Amino acid sequence: MDIGNRLQEIRKARGLSQRELAARAGLTNGTISLIEQNKTSPSVASLKSLLDAIPMSIAEFFATIEETRDSKYFYRPDEFTEIAPQSGQTAVSLRQLGNASTHALQILDETYPPNADTGPELISHIGEEAGIVTQGQIEITVEDQVRVLHPGDGYLFDSRLPHRFRNTGSEVCKIISACTPPSF
Repeated sequence: MDIGNRLQEIRKARGLSQRELAARAGLTNGTISLIEQNKTSPSVASLKSLLDAIPMSIAEFFATIEETRDSKYFYRPDEFTEIAPQSGQTAVSLRQLGNASTHALQILDETYPPNADTGPELISHIGEEAGIVTQGQIEITVEDQVRVLHPGDGYLFDSRLPHRFRNTGSEVCKIISACTPPSF
């Protein structure tokens, strides 16, 4: 997906200048320009800040129209939607199952390489989220609490609380998570 073009398209449709969107999101208009030109990839936290300023959820931003009239119940791995537009060795992968904008539940297959994180800023959004670590380890911050979780460990919290995910281990961390409603 062309993140920059999609952001520019939505920004213009909402009648926002780069400067106005930047001010609302707490970023510089130069950063908005670089993202829209696909010269930089925003962190998950930065993209969340941008979309909150529009306002729009990450699920809506990455929503795709399902091409079939029949209900779709099953998805192959290549049919998941990548909603973390990062690249590089420490890029987080958040693969969404189905079109979360048409459901009350958002399911993610999350991958955090060593040293990867959701960004330096804490994230908050409406809803609740839960997950189970299936591989590696992840440091999760929720408000003032910080824990390192290992395979089999889980988490459940109100997503309005500021939170952050960071792989502090030396191997890839995998998590299967859910968010309801799909406001992320």
